[in-house]
Amino acid sequence: MIEKAAQDILKSGISSFTLFALCPLASAWAEDVPQEQPADIIVYGRAIEQIGIASTASEGTVGYQDFEQRPLSRVGELAENVPGLIATQHSGTGKANQFFLRGFNLDHGTDLAGFVDGAPINMRSHGHGQGYLDLNFLIPEMVERIDYRKGPYSVESGDFSAAGSLAFQTKRELPGPFAQLTGGSFGYARALLASSGKAGNGALLAALDGTVSNGPWVLNERLRKLNGLLKYSGGTAQDGWSLGLSGYGAKWQATDQVPERAISSGLIPRPGFIDGDLGGKTTRLALNFQRNSAHLTASAYAIHYRFRLTSNFTYLLDDPVGGDEFQQRDQRAIFGGSIRYRSQPEEKLSLRVGADARYDRIGKVGLYHSAGGVRTSTVREDRVDEYSGALLAEAEWKPAETLRVIAGLRGDAIGYRVRSDLAANSGIGSDGFVAPKVALAWKPAPALELYANYGESFHSNDVRGATINLNPVSGDPADRVPVFSRARGAELGARVEAGALTASLVGYWLKLGSELVFVGDAGTTEPSDASRRYGVEASLFWKPANWLTLDGTAAFTNARFRGVTPGLERIPGAVSNVISGGVHADLGSGFGTSARLRHFGSAPLIEDGSVRSEPTTLVNLGGYWTRGRVHIAIDLLNAFNAKDPDISYFYASRLPGEAAEGVEDRHIHPVEPRQVRATVKLVF
Repeated sequence: MIEKAAQDILKSGISSFTLFALCPLASAWAEDVPQEQPADIIVYGRAIEQIGIASTASEGTVGYQDFEQRPLSRVGELAENVPGLIATQHSGTGKANQFFLRGFNLDHGTDLAGFVDGAPINMRSHGHGQGYLDLNFLIPEMVERIDYRKGPYSVESGDFSAAGSLAFQTKRELPGPFAQLTGGSFGYARALLASSGKAGNGALLAALDGTVSNGPWVLNERLRKLNGLLKYSGGTAQDGWSLGLSGYGAKWQATDQVPERAISSGLIPRPGFIDGDLGGKTTRLALNFQRNSAHLTASAYAIHYRFRLTSNFTYLLDDPVGGDEFQQRDQRAIFGGSIRYRSQPEEKLSLRVGADARYDRIGKVGLYHSAGGVRTSTVREDRVDEYSGALLAEAEWKPAETLRVIAGLRGDAIGYRVRSDLAANSGIGSDGFVAPKVALAWKPAPALELYANYGESFHSNDVRGATINLNPVSGDPADRVPVFSRARGAELGARVEAGALTASLVGYWLKLGSELVFVGDAGTTEPSDASRRYGVEASLFWKPANWLTLDGTAAFTNARFRGVTPGLERIPGAVSNVISGGVHADLGSGFGTSARLRHFGSAPLIEDGSVRSEPTTLVNLGGYWTRGRVHIAIDLLNAFNAKDPDISYFYASRLPGEAAEGVEDRHIHPVEPRQVRATVKLVF
């Protein structure tokens, strides 16, 4: 099955030489791999000390050991290691997840910034949506740690980071080579081969990961996914460098959200579909370089990306004969890098300065009418050049041993050129943004630190929205929107680190000047008003005994539009509460167990709050056994077989036989039913 998956993906454009070279390399290195973990590999986790280092109570680090024995149904759930963040899905597995954080429906990443090994993941002016954040190219077992921040309080907070950011760092070496096989319900199968060893003056790591799945849907998902990673490193993680090459390809059929009336009437079953020709295809190749030392951090990257997605949300509403199916495409190359320099942090006054640069050369980004999964006509097609730069500076002053004052300034500039198939929508332009940041950290006791933060950042828009003049469908005049919309935030928090207990409590406030977005599904801009959000978050990590680990998070948010008609202040999709937690027990003799709860509450689906989504609660269970070189894991996903929605929307659609104006209805994508996955890992 994996061989068939590889063949399918190779046809989509991934170099067979690059990926399949990893298999013999892994075998050849097995004899050279040290039997003990190299001394310079550091595994970070929630228990790492942050007092005296962090500038907010809401930032932190998650290490691989924190989620190594944690049931994951999809790669995007790696993001849920960030307290209060939810990753759902409303389409096929190969598509970017839908993210929710701090009262934001972040769509596929609009205000959530992602990075891997120093390279950005978000896609600007993307064919499906601004900030498209697709994590499917990550191999979970190759992730060493996740560093996360929330809010606009750090000078690192630039594009897409108004709600938060997460940075993945992949491993440099492995304790030993291994082969891993997973099989599960609904035709799920995954194979992973990984190894590392000495090569010249450095270490070479290779991993090859293939997945196939039918999914629990009436329409066979036919997921075919292949990931590869090749990484050469020198020195240590603290003072060294790395050069990485990664490749990813995926192809899938999709069951999008469906109208509830189609389920309740018996027209389709709950996992059924309306349009059987939906799905997508993605290819990503990336080359990136990193350099770390006591004072200097630098990165550079080059990324090739192709994307195609076929969708149909309204069925026969706009075109009762040919249907409303449409296709989106994106083809680009991305180049860029960053550099940071910091003076001695132990000094009473330390300085940090840096710069970022990025260039997106988008050869084709388009929206098309389609039927049967085949393009029939063009709605709009553009070529976009988008380039940006940023300068940042931050000073940390320690007037006393227990007090830190941090002040920073970040300036972002962007330039763009849009060449549209409709000349009226072409244009060039630029914009700039300066954002101050300030933080106060006070340690009244050795195990307690208090924080106060204020910062500004921005919500960015697709640059096609800044040059548009005519609606590409109707030909009517269209309003342009600015590239940047200011975000202002403040936060008060406390962090406790008392032996085996780590806890934090945060109260926050965030205001956006506008949430205007360019809608890839329509090829034009969608108006949105200014907004404000405030809330509270609490998190806990506790090891009451060497064999027992507990963690939990609770987040509550009040989100409203500002300056609108009274009664229409609710922000659609703004989840008001998120609760998650888990327990892991080491039972001895190589046995371990894990249980995790994930709940996100109801959210308004329209501005008056009269229609709301249903809350979702899932429980995943896992059992693990290790004996020598053999590791066995059994995961039970959605253990209680919940019938909740993974995501909900409210809009008008039209099914066969319905009135021309369609029917307004909730449209849901249900959570996947209970399923079992078993993994066998052999360490050589």
